Amino acid sequence: MAKIRITQVKSKIKSSQRQKRTLEALGLKRISSSVEAESTPQVLGMVEKVRHLIKVEKVK
Repeated sequence: MAKIRITQVKSKIKSSQRQKRTLEALGLKRISSSVEAESTPQVLGMVEKVRHLIKVEKVK
């Protein structure tokens, strides 16, 4: 599986509770925090739900 790097670029303050929990499940706690994850269908689905709050890059 390919890996992706997910970085939070916007605040979650005005987001819904569901989006806040999705960010927590991805392992993002604050702006500029990054995590590397496998690009599984489950992770890509979570990424799609909070696309406006994060930046996604492919990791080699």
